[in-house]
Amino acid sequence: MPINLTQTAKELRHNATDAEQLLWRHLRGKQMSGLKFRRQEQIGRFVVDFVCYERRLIVEADGGQHALEQTKDAERTRWLNAQGFTVVRFWNHEILTNCEGVLESIRRRCLELPLPPAPSHRGEGEQG
Repeated sequence: MPINLTQTAKELRHNATDAEQLLWRHLRGKQMSGLKFRRQEQIGRFVVDFVCYERRLIVEADGGQHALEQTKDAERTRWLNAQGFTVVRFWNHEILTNCEGVLESIRRRCLELPLPPAPSHRGEGEQG
């Protein structure tokens, strides 16, 4: 039976963990170096916690269940990497106890990643 990922993402936004809520307060509204993040976004067959499409960066906030799901998480990360994304993971406890450190780590990763090439605008607006 197919899973409705749009509905799943909506439910995840409504039931965010404390760590996800804290991180979102700092990532939303282009607060992170002017970069736009989206939360609980569907990419392929997965819903990721946070994504910055401009830098192709995915940020995952992992709770205790992820210690038991390492194989699934590794498969998911491999697939997302193959789509051109970099995935960074933080434990919820780390986000809650060292939010500034986590944010600085995300900021550094964003600035390290190259910008994707700009689309060509050659020929636009030319009169002739």
